[in-house]
Parts: sequence; C-alpha cells; structure tokens
Amino acid sequence: MVRRKTVLTTGAFELIHPGHVFLLRHARRIAGKSGRVVVVLASDETIRQRKGREPVMNERERLSVISSIKYVDKVLMGYRPISFEKVMKRVRPDVVLFGYDQIAIEQEFRRFCEAQGVRVKIARAPRAPLSPNLSTTEILNRAHRSLAPSEQFK
Repeated sequence: MVRRKTVLTTGAFELIHPGHVFLLRHARRIAGKSGRVVVVLASDETIRQRKGREPVMNERERLSVISSIKYVDKVLMGYRPISFEKVMKRVRPDVVLFGYDQIAIEQEFRRFCEAQGVRVKIARAPRAPLSPNLSTTEILNRAHRSLAPSEQFK
C-alpha cells in the first residue's frame, strides 16, 4: 500500500486573502490529489505574542473558516506554547511548507530539525503573483485608511 503524501503548513489565517489561498493551493499541489494537507492554526496566544496585538478573529472562528477551504483536509490548533516536536509526532508530514513571509518560524523549525535529527522536506511557497504584498496587516491598514475619522471602527 502506498502511503499518501502529507503536507503540513501553518499560519494565523486571521483574514483570508488571496495569499492564503495561494499557499493552501500550493500545499495541495505538493500533496497531490490523494495526499493530505494539514494546517496548524496559530492560537490566539501565539498571535498576541508574535504580532503584539489581539487577533482579528478568534481561533474558533479561524478554525471554522480554514476547515471549509477545499484544499485543506485537516486543521489542528497550534500548541501553547509552540511545540514543533508535538506537531511532528502528531502529523508525521512528508513536507513542511512555509509561506514566503514565514522566515523566522522556518528558521526556528530548521534549528529544531537539526537539533533533534528530524528528517523532513522543508519548502517555502512563492509569493502570490496577483497580490504579492497583501497581508492581514495590509488589509487592516487599508480598511483603516478608507474610513473617515468619524466612521472609524464603529
């Protein structure tokens, strides 16, 4: 029996935008039709720590949205605190795919793999061609700029 390829990716996925869809579609391409795409969703606590602000949507809301995307087979909540070891034991991925802008977490993961002797293919998705600089932060900034001062965040 042939083992299905499992691709693991991770993120906050606060406001789904074309860059997120591009990443998840890229993960599906790597996994293939019979493979699995598993997403580890950043906890609210992780977002607070890494971004220095409250999440736009809480983890249950984000879990619901990501679970409904056709490229995704399974969504897991990230561990608190972050634990690469627990995720790797639970998912056992063939490939770990990072977004083009996830350089810091990718470097942390590479150090973990080297220290623990973990052998897994590590890949980085390219930028989405249609909206290369789009991010949740940029969407929030656009929304903020588009509102007149008297209308902001009612």
